[in-house]
Amino acid sequence: MTSTESTVPAKRPRLLLIDGHSVAYRAFFALPVENFATHTGQHTNAVFGFTSMLINVLRDEQPTHVAVAFDVSRQTFRSELYPEYKANRSTSPDEFKGQVQLIKEVLDALRIPHLELEGYEADDIIATLATNAAADGAEVLIASGDRDAMQLVTDQVTVLYPRKGVSDLARMTPQAVTEKYLVAPERYPDLAALVGESSDNLPGVPKVGPKTAAKWLGEYGDLDTVLAHAEQIKGVAGQNLRDMIDSVRLNRQLNAAVRDLQLPVGLSDLQRHDWDREATHTLFDALEFRVLRDRLLESLPNEEAEPEGGFELTGAKLAEGELADWLAAHATTDRAGIEFVGTWGGGTGDLQVVALASADGAGAWVDVTELSPADDRVLADWLADESRAKAMHGAKGPLLAVWARGWDVRGIASDTQLAAYLLKPDQRTFDLADLVVRHLKRELAVDTPTIVAESDQDTLFAEEETSASDAAAEAAMIRARAIIDLSLALDAELEARNNLHLLTDVELPLERTLAVMEQAGIAVDTGYLEGLESEFDTAVREAAQRAYDVLGKEVNLGSPKQLQVVLFDELQMPKTKRTRTGWTTDADALQQLYAKTEHPFLAHLLAHRDQIRLRQTVEGLLKSVADDGRIHTTYLQTIAATGRLSSTDPNLQNIPIRTEDGRRIRKAFVVGEGYETLLTADYSQIEMRIMADASGDADLIQAFRSGEDFHTVTAAKVFDIAPEQVGTAERAKIKAMNYGLAYGLSAYGLSQQLKIDTSEAKALMEEYFERFGGVRDYLQSLVAGARRTEYTETLLGRRRYLPDLMSSNRQRREMAERMALNAPIQGSAADIIKLAMLDVERALTEQGMRSRMLLQVHDELVFEAAPGESDALEALVREKMGNAVDLQVPLDVSVGRGRSWHDAAH
Repeated sequence: MTSTESTVPAKRPRLLLIDGHSVAYRAFFALPVENFATHTGQHTNAVFGFTSMLINVLRDEQPTHVAVAFDVSRQTFRSELYPEYKANRSTSPDEFKGQVQLIKEVLDALRIPHLELEGYEADDIIATLATNAAADGAEVLIASGDRDAMQLVTDQVTVLYPRKGVSDLARMTPQAVTEKYLVAPERYPDLAALVGESSDNLPGVPKVGPKTAAKWLGEYGDLDTVLAHAEQIKGVAGQNLRDMIDSVRLNRQLNAAVRDLQLPVGLSDLQRHDWDREATHTLFDALEFRVLRDRLLESLPNEEAEPEGGFELTGAKLAEGELADWLAAHATTDRAGIEFVGTWGGGTGDLQVVALASADGAGAWVDVTELSPADDRVLADWLADESRAKAMHGAKGPLLAVWARGWDVRGIASDTQLAAYLLKPDQRTFDLADLVVRHLKRELAVDTPTIVAESDQDTLFAEEETSASDAAAEAAMIRARAIIDLSLALDAELEARNNLHLLTDVELPLERTLAVMEQAGIAVDTGYLEGLESEFDTAVREAAQRAYDVLGKEVNLGSPKQLQVVLFDELQMPKTKRTRTGWTTDADALQQLYAKTEHPFLAHLLAHRDQIRLRQTVEGLLKSVADDGRIHTTYLQTIAATGRLSSTDPNLQNIPIRTEDGRRIRKAFVVGEGYETLLTADYSQIEMRIMADASGDADLIQAFRSGEDFHTVTAAKVFDIAPEQVGTAERAKIKAMNYGLAYGLSAYGLSQQLKIDTSEAKALMEEYFERFGGVRDYLQSLVAGARRTEYTETLLGRRRYLPDLMSSNRQRREMAERMALNAPIQGSAADIIKLAMLDVERALTEQGMRSRMLLQVHDELVFEAAPGESDALEALVREKMGNAVDLQVPLDVSVGRGRSWHDAAH
């Protein structure tokens, strides 16, 4: 038998070419710029729109080859031939600048080549690549919003032209071009030369539109023949053509795409590759593209990321009496993985399933609602056994459900959510499946896991009758198995950075402390809150009526469009910042506008907005009151990159306290039944104390050690006057400096705060740094050191990575520099309050006190003192908070007591 060669034809190459600037610019104007920005202030609407379009096209068209072309600048051979070429185009909006570079970073992460060539436009690069690829037998798709691309359309080349934004793309085939423009694609440049192109600043023949131009071309064949017979064309249009012949010829020369550039790549170099998963995740984290990341993972699976497959597990639901033997066989020495299935939040929870896995590949699960008394005791004892190492993912929530059942979990050796956060605190999501792929290069395929039953080796999911709850339990077993390997990998990475202690000594024990606080909650006077809600609702309506009275009519105060008409057309106020939908009416803009005009309508409008926010805050609090009359907020450890804790459902850190109305809301939080008083304690000027210690500045350290008012002492040194000569204005300026430096304050920022000229603010900063040279040197060293290592560190070694310090984008680089100044100080403050919480909680337990910690809000802790324990509690809190860390300056702790949170202020 002789072998024969396969007669199956090779797949025809399909090349996708994208006009980078054209699509990016369309995306910028298609998506509201104000809705797309990172927490660092980087605008991303063009990047988002471009990337969204790219994912869609790659998914729908399935190209085998792909490239993106960009313009270099407006200086091309066309501008040399015709200096007015594109001269009518306005400069790019500030919000657009820098986004093209980000798009190129997205392309690099997705391993898509991008090209540009000095002296030529993206159109020319695309024309050359399309022409060459078509000659090699490839099918070509061109995504571009530039009509000049129509000249490239053939049976092998199709233009994907945006009809609306960048999501709706029309397929411009030869037939489609002819139907739309009344000429064949090869004649489109002739038509454009006659009609002109306003976007390129190319004037057309007056009185000659597309229909007339198409008629002439249909009659004479091409532009050269039309021009040769110009004398025969009658009427005003004919005379205009004769007057414009030279201009038309130049138009045709300028709009012709160059098809024979010498490029460094050919079709074979544009082969599509799997995207770089780690680079893509890192960049999408920085851009905060969570939704796009999910779409990318779903639409364009990355085969390179699955070299080791998924997780194999042998396991099943345990029958009555089997649990003890399983635990003895598989969960005694190595850490076991646990995944709980149930609901939790609001200080409690409902546990339904406990899924277990071991490193040897064994798995099991139990339905806790069906446990026999004997199995219940076995499982409860094992969970509470400190010597049995356990790994979990996001343990704090399930703890509430475990406690609600009367069980406890001890011996948690690792929490993969917290470990991943410590490694990459700027990451925007810590989903287990995502982390498994990132760190283990494996897939957590919970929909079709490889699970075999211990008895007959049949796949558990083979039974069509498997219930939804059983499927969830079996998926939980796979997750428990993945958690083991992931925890070991993450712990090893933390150990290599000398950061494992942050997990074991700080975040893991704090997780338990926070769960205790969530379970306790804080008592609320709902009657008082309902009264506030009614009061704020009345204030909203009254502020609105006062605004209507100024105008003499009613308008929708929540409508930006109506406000734009009122403010800028009717009241003729100075224009604010321009957006896609008109002049902005956001809070900052209106505050600045009021500062300029002091117009009464603006005063009432701003008051209206303030009262709405207060009312919404109170409404949210009322909805959050549990059946026990207490609010149980949820604390998040993995949100703030600096290490600060966040609060949600409701966000108790977001209650306004700068105004008396805002502070009144705190009166609703009261001491609960069976307790004596609320006690609040917070750190005074913690950021400046950290800066004094870290900088070693002798004068700053002495200012704190003096025991005098810190801002007054520092103001006296800066202005070289005696402390008693420091007035309110001088103290306010230096106070702004003192606090601002911990946040990377610039001279411009200081000028805005103090309402002084930037030059005066700069001079004030120079005076400050002249007096406190140690602070200046320290701040400079922070940025310089972070540039070398690409990360900053806190007192405890908590890292924040800042790769943008080396960015060529000025806005991103300057933002990273401010973060380099801010992260070590803010992060150290977070470290200190966390250590204090652990020390206080430990001491309360050791001393057998009933008093308890309820809330943490920034640098403040709120406690509920049991009867007879108030003095002892205050002494304990002062000692533990004051000695949380050893600094060169004292940690000053302010304490207050009262029936309500407001009354306990100090």
